[in-house]
Amino acid sequence: MGILSVDLFITLDGVYQAPGGPDEDREGGFEFGGWQGAYFDDETGEAIGAGIDHMDALLLGRKTYDIFAGFWPNQGDDPIAVTFNALPKFVVSRTLTDPGWEGTTALSDVAEVAALKDRFEDIHVIGSGDLVRSLLEADLVDRLNLILYPLTFGSGKRLFADGTGVPAAFRFAQPPRAFPKGAISLVYERAGAPVTGVDISQG
Repeated sequence: MGILSVDLFITLDGVYQAPGGPDEDREGGFEFGGWQGAYFDDETGEAIGAGIDHMDALLLGRKTYDIFAGFWPNQGDDPIAVTFNALPKFVVSRTLTDPGWEGTTALSDVAEVAALKDRFEDIHVIGSGDLVRSLLEADLVDRLNLILYPLTFGSGKRLFADGTGVPAAFRFAQPPRAFPKGAISLVYERAGAPVTGVDISQG
């Protein structure tokens, strides 16, 4: 059975909204779009590219799908574009039935995602915060690939603003990696239920 990995750029206060550009997502009056760019460096780019090279299917929520579908098919021979355009792609949406991005299949419900693990070895979700929360609630996420940025905004869409619905523990899948401009790569894998009720004063 394959694994489902979540790739997310996130701030210290949990905001994932609009890292890539000022007009990427202004929902809720968010004015800080494009915050990732100031911290981008060659090492960060190589790490992101390596993760993309390993995936064999791409899963997106509707909003992120619309952004990607409007951008990547028009990027020529850019290596990331070539990979994304060739990959089998899936979008979870109750309203989209005929995706225009070649190689994309629409899924009507998160429950359909479980079957993808029988077909693919390494499925990645990029961005797609609403979908990620639903996947966490359904306990379908096997790995979190987070790049944490040294920023706080005090507003914006937060991944864990309302919890995830399912108590879960994670452990490092690989050592943390710091990048030159201050971002940190944190890769966690699912590790069963949280261990609670431990009195550290007795240890």
